[in-house]
Amino acid sequence: MARRAAPHRGTDIHYGDDDPAAVDARPSKTQLKRQSQDLQTLGLAVSELSAERLAAIDLPDALRIAIVELRRTKSHEGRRRQLQYVGKLMRSADEAALREAVAAATLGSAKATLALHEAERWRAELIADDDAMTRWQQMHPDTDTQQLRSLVRAARRDAAALAPEARQPKSFRELFQFIRPLIQTP
Repeated sequence: MARRAAPHRGTDIHYGDDDPAAVDARPSKTQLKRQSQDLQTLGLAVSELSAERLAAIDLPDALRIAIVELRRTKSHEGRRRQLQYVGKLMRSADEAALREAVAAATLGSAKATLALHEAERWRAELIADDDAMTRWQQMHPDTDTQQLRSLVRAARRDAAALAPEARQPKSFRELFQFIRPLIQTP
């Protein structure tokens, strides 16, 4: 009598997908984890927005409450778990709108920083060079030239009197405060 080989365990398991293309279309476990991590990262970025920007975003109520709770949570483990919950709730939110809101907030702060740097550059040029005054007047013809000249003279006088490492005097700040609102970022 010949012995029949026992079938290998697990070979007759059927998962319900007869089509191999359907099996390949499902995301892998790694892809699902990566998507979950991306949503948690986005949720953290949304939670770091200012209260005004957060109020302007259309969010499901549960997600808004979870984000507020994430902001209040201080312990490491509590934040980690709350962030996972926010990531789970982010699945039902409009991800594109949230990414756009975060990008707008980031771009807004970058524009403000650029405007500050531009004002600082102009202040330094106006103090260092007389030709800078002419360039400024060409670019900003509506400027009160008399006040600008007065501020530049005072800043030059203070710069000559102080050591380079000394704290900037009042005239430097006044010149900066005069220039800053006139700088327009593109």
